[in-house]
Amino acid sequence: MPSIVYSNLAQAGAHRSVAIDLPGREYEILIGGGLLNEAGRAIAQRLGKGKCGVVTDENVAGFHLENLEAALKADGRHKGSIVLPAGESTKCFAQLDRLSQGLLEMGLERGDFVVAFGGGVIGDLAGFAASILRRGVRYVQIPTSLLAQVDSSVGGKTGINTPQGKNLIGTFHQPNLVLADIDLLKTLPEREMRAGYAEVAKYGLLGDADFFAWLEANSASVLAHDTAALMKAVETSVKAKADVVIADEREAGVRGLLNLGHTFGHALEAATGYSQRLLHGEGVAIGMVLAFRLSERLQLCPAGTADRVAAHLKAAGLPTRIADIPAGEGAGSSHFEPDELIRLMGQDKKVKDGRMTFVLARAIGEAFLTQDVDLAEVRGLLSEECGALAG
Repeated sequence: MPSIVYSNLAQAGAHRSVAIDLPGREYEILIGGGLLNEAGRAIAQRLGKGKCGVVTDENVAGFHLENLEAALKADGRHKGSIVLPAGESTKCFAQLDRLSQGLLEMGLERGDFVVAFGGGVIGDLAGFAASILRRGVRYVQIPTSLLAQVDSSVGGKTGINTPQGKNLIGTFHQPNLVLADIDLLKTLPEREMRAGYAEVAKYGLLGDADFFAWLEANSASVLAHDTAALMKAVETSVKAKADVVIADEREAGVRGLLNLGHTFGHALEAATGYSQRLLHGEGVAIGMVLAFRLSERLQLCPAGTADRVAAHLKAAGLPTRIADIPAGEGAGSSHFEPDELIRLMGQDKKVKDGRMTFVLARAIGEAFLTQDVDLAEVRGLLSEECGALAG
């Protein structure tokens, strides 16, 4: 189980640490403010020798790259930085090729490491490149978004998107260190902060009803960057994910619960072309509400549960209905069709023997996996959702 200890990088209480105890692949997640400036020392303490290549995007580079490079250059580790376009569309074969060749041109050797400095897109892409570079090099995650700090930077999932679906090409490659500096979130656009909050709420909804109740009372403080509230939200989420990753590293079972809302959400992302119309966390928010509405429809959880979930996510500024997705160029939101969404859901990685796996719930904090879902019920739910678009 994850252990919580004080970091030795600062005074007790300033930073927290969660240990991921995977045999032979152990690593630490440090959480707190000011970690970016400590990056060189933190890496030296835990990874020893090795040069590094930094991977980031244009948005993060403008705010923070100079500080990170200074921290890494102080002990002679920095070999170069690669700045990629921001946005979900960067998770593609073309950018993977560009990134891989750039890292090789830096002269990174097998004993060196990649630093993924950005949100979920950069973490997934840079982690994938690290996993295949020279058949696998070490890498460090320095997540700069709330979504990445509480979810995508932990657990070793890497990958890119394809026209067939999201994250269908990738690897499991655990990082060697994660530095979650909550101070970096101060420069995060408000919409991105709210999108990341969906993944925080997810941990309460899937397995911790008390945490969800705490979020209902404290979400405004989390989103306003209150240090104590944000630390609790990030630490609780990371601990929850660590529990699951340790129990099921390669998603053979219980790790699938972390996909609450994602089967619906990924289909909506694909339908909107992985564009700014719908951020990943926004798709997850809508998907989680749909998962609870489907659970109610199947009489698996009490009536009114989905409305409670929707009310909280709406209060946090997140979309909760397909109708909340803004119209795209040349076509309105009414373009969504139930059968097309079901087809896209069928590309989900959790499909087994041709059957979709759904994460449903018996109550808030009681999620479970099932393949025993009549697609006619899913189609009926989506028909109601899409039908409401014309109303």
